[in-house]
Amino acid sequence: MSKPHPAPHPRSSPARRLKPAPLLFEPSEAAADPEHFFDLESVEDPRELLARSTELTLAFRAAAERATEYQAMAAAQLADPKRFDRLSMAMIAERADWTEDYARKMVEFGRELMRDGAVSEP
Repeated sequence: MSKPHPAPHPRSSPARRLKPAPLLFEPSEAAADPEHFFDLESVEDPRELLARSTELTLAFRAAAERATEYQAMAAAQLADPKRFDRLSMAMIAERADWTEDYARKMVEFGRELMRDGAVSEP
């Protein structure tokens, strides 16, 4: 289980402004072949392989950071005391497969994100 790492604010990090490589759709046949991964196994030129695999790494990293931000905002919304159906930290932790301590940190992070407007609310 990973810890929340706040993504840099979009306006403060030039690296965040770079658009990552598009994640290409993996056809269902690819699931049957464990060696298949975004067609990287067919790239023979090491320069091209390094470039494409680096693009994918950056794209996955950006996607993971963005997904974590949305997890945090959802957790914060679910824990909002103004909600009649709010969830306890234990319930949020269980739903997300986190510890209660991690859920608390994610709720705090989500509240920060929503307060700062770093990510538009879902």
